[in-house]
Amino acid sequence: MTLDGKVRILLCEDDENLGMLLREYLLAKGYDAVLCNDGEEGYREFLRSKYNLCVFDVMMPKKDGFTLAKEIRLTNTEVPIVFLTAKTLKEDVFEGFKIGADDYLTKPFSMEELTFRIEAILRRVQGKKNRERTFYNIGKHYAFDTQKQILSYTCTDEADAQRIKEQFEAEVHDGKAQKKLTTKESELLSLLCAHMNEILQRDFALKKIWIDDNYFNARSMDVYITKLRKHLRMDEEVEIINIHGKGYKLIAKEEEENED
Repeated sequence: MTLDGKVRILLCEDDENLGMLLREYLLAKGYDAVLCNDGEEGYREFLRSKYNLCVFDVMMPKKDGFTLAKEIRLTNTEVPIVFLTAKTLKEDVFEGFKIGADDYLTKPFSMEELTFRIEAILRRVQGKKNRERTFYNIGKHYAFDTQKQILSYTCTDEADAQRIKEQFEAEVHDGKAQKKLTTKESELLSLLCAHMNEILQRDFALKKIWIDDNYFNARSMDVYITKLRKHLRMDEEVEIINIHGKGYKLIAKEEEENED
């Protein structure tokens, strides 16, 4: 994703008019779309930057969409790929899915159908990530177990342990303090961790946790954000900031996972 939280899409289409139309439509829908006109350019661009999803035309000069996808799958098995093609033969469709396509659209198609399919794929990907991740390291000192709803802090020395005991309001055992979070605190921190260093959209969080994004639930979420800031204040490099008109961002360097 980009720094402002937009999903990045790599679009490869040799028809310049269609490519420009697709790119402009995706930009209008809030995505950050980069257009390449052939497979070789697309491969170079994929290696140069990080993308959340790829949309490839099958018939392209220099390197066709299938070949491009095969090369990308050698280094990245997770990025979703959608194929666009004028071909309707079952063999071609099967070939696309064998390579690792997530979806396949036959031309002509509507712009709305493409965006609906992109949104569905991104929901599946995010849902899978959320199910898989049960443990996050937050900065140098914090760790969060989403299943046990426990936020822990690892102390650096005795002085730090005493400070944590007083300010974190938790007992320190073997250099580690643990705090049991409430269900709402845990749900909100889980979302922030899943979007660490990215924008967590306010409306998305409200609907995900509170079901309804009305005024009173919004105020309730603000209260829980304040509580989480208090829990995380022991590490100066960890911060939850407001992104005006959009939502919140948990800023922290995620250390390598270590659940021991």
